[in-house]
Amino acid sequence: MTDTAIEGECKLCTPVSTHLGYARPMTELEKGPQGLRRGRGARERILSASQQLFRDQGITGTGIDQLCAVAGVSKRTLYQHFPGKNELIAEHLRRFDPDILPEVFDRADLTPRERLLAAFDIHPPLCPFIAAAVEIHDPGHPARVYARHYKQALAARLTETAREAGAANPEQLGEQLALLLDGASARSRVLNTSTFSTAAAIAAVLIDNAIPAAAVPAGASAV
Repeated sequence: MTDTAIEGECKLCTPVSTHLGYARPMTELEKGPQGLRRGRGARERILSASQQLFRDQGITGTGIDQLCAVAGVSKRTLYQHFPGKNELIAEHLRRFDPDILPEVFDRADLTPRERLLAAFDIHPPLCPFIAAAVEIHDPGHPARVYARHYKQALAARLTETAREAGAANPEQLGEQLALLLDGASARSRVLNTSTFSTAAAIAAVLIDNAIPAAAVPAGASAV
């Protein structure tokens, strides 16, 4: 892949002089740290470094040189695993929550209503899917496409659980709760304090208004 192709894909990528077939001697940075067995576990080290750096300083603030240095790999090795930074960003997001909050939706010890509220007990830093969408302007970028699919899948899981809980309009409730979760995540970041307890209280009102009294088991009143 040439510099022009890489920069054409996404301006987030740090330009490199060559790819795979080096026309000049490799620099020490491109070779990677001396003595490190760069091929073994390299992909996981790259993804681990991307998770740390993208979270701490953002996607656009992280260059290929720094990723390689933190992962302990050469540029050659990085591009053997990922055609470009675009694909690395997308894979970083795929690794974040592939099963859509199983610690909430797969809990058999909770009623459907309790599972809906449990989604607001998780207080992560700014949602990485929102962060990626803010930083990457191209809606067709692989990371933006995956972020969109993730958010749709999350709303679908909320809708499914709302249906189990007996909501009169589960699609509407699922979308309302998804919007509330995203809003709480963004507002928490802006204010630098958690707003999820307030969001949970609003969610309880929405849930109880959406579920007919006959569908609520005895003893499962709002908390």
